[in-house]
Amino acid sequence: MNYFDKKHSLKEYEELLILNGLVTESHLMDKAEREISFISFDSNDIVENTLFICKGIHFKEDYLKDALRSGACCYISENKYDEEGDFPYIIVSDIREAMGHIANLYYNGVSKELKILGITGTKGKSTTTFFTKYILDEVKKKEGKPVPAMLSSISIYDGKTDEPSRITTPEAFEVQQHLKNAYDSGIDTAIMEVSSQALKYNRVDGLEFKAGCFTNIGEDHISPVEHPDWEDYFNTKAELFSRSEVAVVNLDAENADRILEEAKKRAKKVITFGLRPEADVFGYDVKAYGEKIYFRVLTSEFDKKFVINMWGLFNVSNALGAIALAMTQGAGYEEIYEGLSKTRVEGRVQLYTPAHKKLSIIVDYAHNKMSFQTLAESTRQAYPDSSISVVFGAPGSKAFGRRKDLGEIAGRYCNHSYITEDDPADESPVDICNEIAKHVANEGGAYDIIIDRREAIRRAIHETPEGGVVLVIGKGAETSQKRGTVYVDTPSDGEYVEDILSSEYI
Repeated sequence: MNYFDKKHSLKEYEELLILNGLVTESHLMDKAEREISFISFDSNDIVENTLFICKGIHFKEDYLKDALRSGACCYISENKYDEEGDFPYIIVSDIREAMGHIANLYYNGVSKELKILGITGTKGKSTTTFFTKYILDEVKKKEGKPVPAMLSSISIYDGKTDEPSRITTPEAFEVQQHLKNAYDSGIDTAIMEVSSQALKYNRVDGLEFKAGCFTNIGEDHISPVEHPDWEDYFNTKAELFSRSEVAVVNLDAENADRILEEAKKRAKKVITFGLRPEADVFGYDVKAYGEKIYFRVLTSEFDKKFVINMWGLFNVSNALGAIALAMTQGAGYEEIYEGLSKTRVEGRVQLYTPAHKKLSIIVDYAHNKMSFQTLAESTRQAYPDSSISVVFGAPGSKAFGRRKDLGEIAGRYCNHSYITEDDPADESPVDICNEIAKHVANEGGAYDIIIDRREAIRRAIHETPEGGVVLVIGKGAETSQKRGTVYVDTPSDGEYVEDILSSEYI
């Protein structure tokens, strides 16, 4: 039997949690030696001898009852459920930390068999991840090995799974499952986005990163259910360096000096990148021609020209970060050049130019202050005399500051805003849109509130004057809307644009 398929007894999980000071009470009855066949926090995904995890602010005792009826042999929780009678349980002080330890034991530390590269930051994580993946694909092809696994907010590839993603970094069990799939598929490298939530809530516990890249930091994810303040947000992201052998730092980032200071404290080695000459990976002579960007890069190994097939000068920073990361894994000039030139990222600055009307439509994931500010400034710089419209919204039940931030930026840079639904969750989309609209108006911007996202995009395309630009932001390649606690399938913004252009302008 493969060592990494080994199963463990219920007592072994209890002992692990006791060792880490997490158990406040336990009662295993006669099931201490029972071999755990599966671990789940979904009451609809239970097999015989499942260890069931009770977690989340929306957890209901009914979920536990369903799990026990379906074959769960024990539950782990921060709360004891007396109504379940005499049934095995392990009560812990921190369910999130417990999940990290349990996942690592269940998958027998398989993550240590892979070289893992992590990318964190307020913006640019996905694009940097894709650039890195494409470069290392070239490296692995040359070596005759399987291409790397990738866990991103856009898609997941692990050798067995190749599918869209709905979350930046999955729960600890899912992360470990993907890494196990990669190992079983003969993959030796994995590239993953690492969100602040993943670091804060123990989703990457047990993982050791060969290199960790910190792209930048702005003000985002500050709310009662995320980070209480900016300091907590920053310190949480900096935790990636504590888990990394090599820290990769963007010298052009706001607060770069502080990021660099943390990197030097926490990692064994630091590599810098940016448009400053002192950077280890120094980008210069940047020029945009149409949808391509040309730039040179100076490192200790080469001084060469590169090209990326992506609109937006800000993407040079993402490319430089990817170069720095890939070079830690032995990538040379040829692999870097090929990888960068081939990279395509769905839902990131995708440019559409309709045949029926002189118009530029840009679909992008920009969803917070930093990313929208950068995109808006770049658009105004590239199209100084054009009318700019924007289609956007803000999520419900989290990141409440985005309503003000995005509204103000839209009112300041855009001629007209079409405010629409964007994952309202437990809130009314109308209320969210009305709140955003106040901030658009405060900056002197014109707006319409159109809850139906397709109709908002259609109106923007129809009503923006000839020669204008339509920005469709916030969702990118995502194919769902979170309404209540349920994700409802929808077309992506790019699919909406393509459908409107093909069906209404044949």
